[in-house]
Amino acid sequence: MTIDLKYYLAIFRRRFHYFALALVAVLAVAGTAALKLPPTYTSQARLLLESPQIPNSLAAPTVNTAALEQLQIFEQRLMTRQNLLEVARRFQVFSGIATMTPDRIVDAMRDSTQIRNSTGRDQATTMSIAFSARSASTAAAVVNEYVTRILNFSASMRTNQAQQTLQFFKQEVDRLSTSLNAQSAKILSFQNQHRGALPSTLDFRMTEQSSLRERLSSVQRQIADLKDQKQRLVAIFNATGGVSTTGSGGQGSPEAQHLAGLQAQLSQALAVLSESNPKVVMLKAQIAQLEKTVTQQSAAASTATSGVVNSASAAQKAMLEIQTAQIDGRITQLENQEAELTKTLSELGKSIDETADNKIALDALERDYDNIQSQYNAASVRLSQASTGERIEALSKGQRLAVLDPATAPDQPSKPDRRKIILLGLLGGIALGAGLIVLREMLDTSLRRPADLTSLLGVTPLVAIPYIRTPGETIRRRAITFGALALVAVVVPLGMWAIDTYYMPLDLLAAKIQTKLGG
Repeated sequence: MTIDLKYYLAIFRRRFHYFALALVAVLAVAGTAALKLPPTYTSQARLLLESPQIPNSLAAPTVNTAALEQLQIFEQRLMTRQNLLEVARRFQVFSGIATMTPDRIVDAMRDSTQIRNSTGRDQATTMSIAFSARSASTAAAVVNEYVTRILNFSASMRTNQAQQTLQFFKQEVDRLSTSLNAQSAKILSFQNQHRGALPSTLDFRMTEQSSLRERLSSVQRQIADLKDQKQRLVAIFNATGGVSTTGSGGQGSPEAQHLAGLQAQLSQALAVLSESNPKVVMLKAQIAQLEKTVTQQSAAASTATSGVVNSASAAQKAMLEIQTAQIDGRITQLENQEAELTKTLSELGKSIDETADNKIALDALERDYDNIQSQYNAASVRLSQASTGERIEALSKGQRLAVLDPATAPDQPSKPDRRKIILLGLLGGIALGAGLIVLREMLDTSLRRPADLTSLLGVTPLVAIPYIRTPGETIRRRAITFGALALVAVVVPLGMWAIDTYYMPLDLLAAKIQTKLGG
């Protein structure tokens, strides 16, 4: 199949007015935009997030936020509505800013600001901040203001975090110190309340209990011996009518005096020895033998001296009462001592019985104290670390942002590229004109050449006579075409000028359209 270039060229000539109108319209728009769009200057600054100057192995920093996260935090805080309005109004970034609404100012500031963060494994963490404005000095001033605010954000964030961490651990140490004091007071109060039943004195009280039991047994033996002695005195008096066995004043037989001496020795021995002691057993045996001898002597003497006895019986009876009274007094004293020892042993046994419960309660109190103490020690260590971290941040020895390249006023505008706009308009006009011609031909279904007759009707014409216009028709056609082209060339620029002047600057309108299309 061959391409009929003459046919397509004829179509292009016949539909040239469509192509020309499209080309002129697009060129008018592009040319007007290239001339009308104000120059835009872009200033840029670069920041570097430096590593801590003091190694972490020597002093751990208080602030441990990831590098990229810090930059994102700074970016979000910078791009807040309040900051953008303050910067825009301070530097009068936009012409006619006094008549712009806050929302429009914020949107325009965000559209004019470009922030890029760069980080990675084994790579430096950097932030690039750029701003576009109609004035080179304004663009540089805005970027420098951005940098200043970011540096202030960084310093205040790290310092505040370090101070808040230090303050927290100070409060924690104070709280735990108060808890320790309160727990110590509880332990002291418990110990004072159960002073006699503490586990620490259990061994002493057990030893004291054994000693008191021995003393009680000794006192009970002494009481029993004194009661036995009293009974023997009464028995001797009843048997002999006298009490010479007391040995007082050297009266009585030698056996009776010896018996009194042995009885005294037995009383002294029982005060310190048990009844099973060999010495005590021997003394008791001697006393029993002498008592038999003295009894026999007293019976023999009673018949011989019956008359004397009757005269002296009153004196012996008085002597008996005195001796029994002395024994009764000694017995009463020992019984009081026995009651005292019994009471003391009872209280001591009660305290020993309470010791187990007191030990459980005291162990619980001491366990709580140990737990609080361990928390206090850990908090004290963290307080020391927080104090070091706060000092590091106060001296700016930790991780910090540094300015690599400050913003400067650019010499040349970054946009618009007027040549590029006109070239794009030319290419766009050509493409639009060609597209209109193709569209017009696709919509036209009429027969326009002999080949159409042959393909549709199967008839081969002898000759094709083209449509011949008269000179008048040609002139009118050309006049209409040139008039339309002139109208487009004038109306389109005037319309764009009116939009730029009375509605919205073309650069803001283009940015708004781009934002909506991008959204």
